Order: sequence, then C-alpha cells, then structure tokens
Amino acid sequence: MVEAEHLAREAARSLAERFARGVAPQNRYAYADRPLREPVLQEIKGGDGGVTAVITRNSYGCLVLNTARILFVDVDFPAPTRSGGGWIKRLFGKTESPPTNDAETRALAQADVWARNNPGWGWRAYRTRAGLRLLATHELIEPEAEQTVSVFDSLGADPLYRRLCQVQKCFRARLTPKPWRCGIPNPPVRWPWRDADAEGRFAQWEGRYRQACNGRATCELVATFGSEQIHPEVQPIVALHDEMTQAQSGRSLA
Repeated sequence: MVEAEHLAREAARSLAERFARGVAPQNRYAYADRPLREPVLQEIKGGDGGVTAVITRNSYGCLVLNTARILFVDVDFPAPTRSGGGWIKRLFGKTESPPTNDAETRALAQADVWARNNPGWGWRAYRTRAGLRLLATHELIEPEAEQTVSVFDSLGADPLYRRLCQVQKCFRARLTPKPWRCGIPNPPVRWPWRDADAEGRFAQWEGRYRQACNGRATCELVATFGSEQIHPEVQPIVALHDEMTQAQSGRSLA
C-alpha cells in the first residue's frame, strides 16, 4: 500500500514536471500533428502535499485537467435530440428526462453493466456537447494498466482520447467551453509567447473568451452509479471538476 502511494505521487510529480517544462512526448499530439505545448496554470496537491493533477491550457485556449491516476473516459457520439423518454428513470430510478439519443443510452447502460460486473467500481457520468464523460471515483488507476484498456474497450472510449492518454501517460478532462461554441475564434497566438506583443494579444483574446463562457457549462452531471465510496484523492478532483465545468448548473453545453 505504501509502495502504491509512493508510485502515485511519483507519477503525478512527473506529470507536473513534464508539462511545466513544455516537453513534447516522442509521438505526435493525438488531436493534431504537432508537439504538445501546454503551460501549467495550477497544480492540485493531495493531503500529503504531493501533486495529484495539473491544470493546463490547450492550443485553443481551454483549461484542461490532467490527472496521473484518476480515470476519465471520453465517449463521443452524434449530437443528442430531444425526446420524452425516461431512460435515466428506467436505468437508475431517477426522474430527469434530458435530451438523449440511443448512443447516450447505450453508453450509460454499458457503464452501468461494467459497475455491476466489477463490484466496488463507482462512476459519475456527465453529458458533454458531443458525447459522454465518465469519471471513476472508487480508486486510483494507472493510465497504462490492463484494467484501463478493458474499460476503454468496454465503454467505447474515443480512439483519439485513448491515444492521448497513452502518449501523455495521464487522463484528461476539458474544464472550460470550446471557444467556437461560444461564438469567438481560436486564440490568435500560441504559447510559448514569441514576445510581449503576442502575450498581450492573447490576454485580450482571453478576456473575450472568459466573457463568452459566462452562462455556459462544459458538461452536465446526469447519473452516479456503482459504489458510493469515493477515494480520498478523487474527492477534491470531483469537487474541482464539477465547479469549473459548471456540471450541476443547468446551463447550456459548449
């Protein structure tokens, strides 16, 4: 147990240092054919003072949570359409009836089946603009572990997301809306800034971006199932994630 905790701290520390140096992985960035360049904006530390996660800014200006051993699963599917169905009520005994589609219903059902077949697992399920985000809350999990591969396979994780997790040796979750969904273009410049003028141009863009994000959420909590026990290192990440994504605000997704 002590050795596992030591390895967890080392993995998180390595993650933070890698982002802080702006070091690109040997393979190309999974979402585009260019090296990883993301500044570290915040380090999240556990009770022992060790880094458990970092917040970075991606190439199009969004804040991203990067966790060394807290499992996020990204599942993409066609945009949902309005329906009067009560799939959440049928699956989980709840009464909400949000926008839904068959792909979302299947994805949630698959996560529910995984939790039933793997006692002790706990999930928080979030709807995103383009799919579903699942957060495992019961324990810490290695990005390269066999069970991670099994989860990704069983839940139909997005292939690009899977590749990104493999390359960066971490899990990721976008915390703020995509700019084009808020009616503004991508940043005019990329970090690291070439000069003070470039940094100023980004600062102006960031002001517009933050204003455009008002009234929008990145994801929406739609269900929790499986074990109700939340690992002590996962709990603060859940709180931070839900606050920054506005997951329980009822706002429109972007």
